[in-house]
Amino acid sequence: MSALTLVPGDVRLADLEAIHRGRLVVRVGRAARPAVAAAAARVAAAVGAGKPVYGVNTGFGKLANVRIAPADTARLQRNLVLSHCAGVGERTENEIVRLMMVLKLISLARGASGVRWPLIELIEAMIERDVLPVVPAQGSVGASGDLAPLAHMAAVMIGEGEAEFGGKVMAGGAAMRAAGLEPIELAAKEGLALINGTQFSTAYALAAVFDAWRLAEAALVVSALSTDAIMGSTAPLRPQIHELRGHRGQIEAAAIMRALMQGSAIRESHREGDSRVQDPYCIRCQPQVTGAAIDLIRQAGRTLEIEANAVTDNPLVLSDDGLIVSGGNFHAEPVAFAADQIAIAVAEIGSIAQRRVALMVDPTLSFDLPPFLTPEPGLNSGFMIAEVTTAALMSENKHLAHPCSIDSTPTSANQEDHVSMAAHGARRLMRMNANLRRILGVELMCAAQGVEFRAPLLTSAPLQAVVARLRRDVARLTDDRYLAGDIDRAADLVASGEVVRATGHDSLLAAGEGA
Repeated sequence: MSALTLVPGDVRLADLEAIHRGRLVVRVGRAARPAVAAAAARVAAAVGAGKPVYGVNTGFGKLANVRIAPADTARLQRNLVLSHCAGVGERTENEIVRLMMVLKLISLARGASGVRWPLIELIEAMIERDVLPVVPAQGSVGASGDLAPLAHMAAVMIGEGEAEFGGKVMAGGAAMRAAGLEPIELAAKEGLALINGTQFSTAYALAAVFDAWRLAEAALVVSALSTDAIMGSTAPLRPQIHELRGHRGQIEAAAIMRALMQGSAIRESHREGDSRVQDPYCIRCQPQVTGAAIDLIRQAGRTLEIEANAVTDNPLVLSDDGLIVSGGNFHAEPVAFAADQIAIAVAEIGSIAQRRVALMVDPTLSFDLPPFLTPEPGLNSGFMIAEVTTAALMSENKHLAHPCSIDSTPTSANQEDHVSMAAHGARRLMRMNANLRRILGVELMCAAQGVEFRAPLLTSAPLQAVVARLRRDVARLTDDRYLAGDIDRAADLVASGEVVRATGHDSLLAAGEGA
């Protein structure tokens, strides 16, 4: 198993994606240890001094004015974790839980949370030995952080709750012992440091941005193939057009599509004598739409990279100033905004892709392709209902793209009176990406079929390679057949990066700052 050393405050998106997509052993760089120890000592000193410090020797939320006796410090933290294990709903995917644990590790190791080093080592060991807490997906409003989900993680660390180990779900304490680990007794503030923070929402949003980036790249490939299938013009891809506007994503999208279509005999065949003056917007405005979505995803990625390195619990230990101060870094508004940005981008990529599917199956708009891309229309329905499926998925994503960050409701007896709703804002992105991959999968099938109808004319070499890759898993549609499995296989090619790799590149877009 590969190992990765994390430098708290300087962990990059590429590292986080590698962690998300593969089981890596992670270690916090030991240079972080002195700052962690200093903050823990500051908390211990506060306990000894007897002055009220929120979450150290007081109650929580609306009960912050209740003083806790020094003898009850450990019990206070244990009670906090157990009382906050109130999550409900489906179990969070293991990949998200593992990423959430890594994010908590990064945050605690910044040395502003007041936890002891052995707590950090325990999280490292749980990740390495694959002890994965069972975390219900619902229950967080995104302030004070993701309390319920993170409490379910923390419960396993103290021998409670449930966890998966060795492919089996068992009691948290049993999972820890089976992995050769001992549950920890929490010291002052440690329970609060574990359950307070945005790591659940951020983990979901990061997973979504990684997948959305792949889908955006695939959309450029598939849309270039669709353009050739309907014998669309490449004039709108001229670089001067996009440079005059200046948006990075638009410039990149046009350049990638130009390169992909270079050398297409289909394109060359209708440069002269084509009676059409302009293509529909779903062909002509692809760089403007998909490029704008790419810019949004890139910006969201940068926000999430910052958040992944952030300290988001409360109170914070400011060791240099000798203070323990209550603040509001647990409020997940940046994550909620990023999730809404990703949602809008994913919805729009799917919206314009669906219109290209509709264009290709419509004989009045597809420039002489047969109705519904079937060689015997009437006897066969071809891609008629596959197009309807894309319309359903597109519409569903439009509804899911409604911003979550503009919602709020007061909780905890009005003490926590404005919240971010980042958690479900990030979770819905999994469903939206799943919808988009299928829209693009259907478009890939239609575009390949359309290009094949242009024989003996051929598309460009990179796009021929894309069609050939598809045909290894999905045969050309002649007579009607059961299509659901084909759609899923095409969608998997899109989501896995295979469509992009077929062009001869591992990646088409320079991630730059943020993705």
